[in-house]
Amino acid sequence: MRHERIGLVINPTAGKNTGARIGREAALLLAAAGHEIVDLSAMDGAHATARARAAIADHAVDCIVVAGGDGMVHLGVNLVAGTDLPLGIIAAGTGNDNARELGLAVRDAAKAVERITRGATRRIDAVRLVTTHGEARWFVGVLAAGFDAVVNERANAWRWPKGQMRYNLAIARELGVFRPIPYVVEVDGVRHETRAMLVAVANGPAYGGGMKVVPSAEFDDGMLDVLILHEVSIPTLLRVFPKVFQGAHVDHPAVEILRGRQVRLEARGIVSYADGERFEPLPLECEVVPGAVTVLT
Repeated sequence: MRHERIGLVINPTAGKNTGARIGREAALLLAAAGHEIVDLSAMDGAHATARARAAIADHAVDCIVVAGGDGMVHLGVNLVAGTDLPLGIIAAGTGNDNARELGLAVRDAAKAVERITRGATRRIDAVRLVTTHGEARWFVGVLAAGFDAVVNERANAWRWPKGQMRYNLAIARELGVFRPIPYVVEVDGVRHETRAMLVAVANGPAYGGGMKVVPSAEFDDGMLDVLILHEVSIPTLLRVFPKVFQGAHVDHPAVEILRGRQVRLEARGIVSYADGERFEPLPLECEVVPGAVTVLT
């Protein structure tokens, strides 16, 4: 990469605050390599997004680099999707699923900077949803819209405890009250009605810190993989769900995977999560856009 103006967004709280340390280290290394650093970090994602969009509109940056976890990758994708502006990723979060599955360095500033500065790029697909207000929202990894999304919603409503323990407690609490959800899943116009425990729309294979929810999903095949875990008992869910870390759950007879380019999901009372971030309530409709994001690799 020639000496460029890098719009850098750091999440200081990512990875139990390692995001700030790794982000600062990467900034120094990028500056030492001759790049101009335009710091676009802010107190929260909304303010960082606003600063970055202003810099992009003013042609003040030549690329966007994000330092943090999957949430920062999500932020970066929503800045550059559908443009030729490349995205660099300094993976410094807790999960780092998208970075890891893209073969990028994790929690290593020097290796991440080497990938960013050597000039190689890879075009990957992204998934676009257009809101009722006409706004395009994007994700690159996995959209969760079942038990996993319900757990996220419950965990995010609690202020205590912090970190993984809050998520674990939310799982335990939800298992006691969770019931199969009636869904309409429409893939490329073909309608499926079912009761299911979990529905996930995958552009990439993993989420949740190493859960290979759809191990066959690929970032650049122009297709979406829709996983449905049809209705099972809670004891069966407890047996099947841990297998997601090895991707072995896909062999269970209650698991079905559909493939297509456009997906519509309908269910009552579900708020979806994409790339680990709170996304949109159902019903929603999304489509894969081949080659929508250029990643510095």
